[in-house]
Order: sequence, then structure tokens, then C-alpha cells
Amino acid sequence: MIESLQYLAEGFRIAAAIDNLFYCLIGAIVGTLIGVLPGIGPIAGIALLIPATFSLNATSAIIMLAGIYYGAM
Repeated sequence: MIESLQYLAEGFRIAAAIDNLFYCLIGAIVGTLIGVLPGIGPIAGIALLIPATFSLNATSAIIMLAGIYYGAM
């Protein structure tokens, strides 16, 4: 039980790192810009912007894509 809580705390620590929060902010801003375009939904926005995350590490890329999704919603 205590090990599960340690893993949960580690996940929150990684998600709350300043660089990951920055990528989430950038993703939400870009997602908002994609979301106002007619005919392009959140899934299409993510599909179009996947190449923008190729240079990031996996955690930051997933966080940025989640920001794009929620920004476009």
C-alpha cells in the first residue's frame, strides 16, 4: 500500500515539474488556436501536431498532447 502511494507521489512530482507545466501551457494555447478553426477537432489537432513533439522526451510529449486535446475541447 505504501509503495503505491510513493508511485503516485512520484507521478505528481514529475507532472508538476516546471518544464512539464510549461509544455502543458504551450499545448493548451496551441490547442485553443486549433479548436477555433472550423472542422478541426481535438483528435485532428493532435494528429497534426504530433511531429511537434518528436524532439521532446516521452513524458513531456504526452503532457503536451494532453494540453492540446483539452485546449481544443
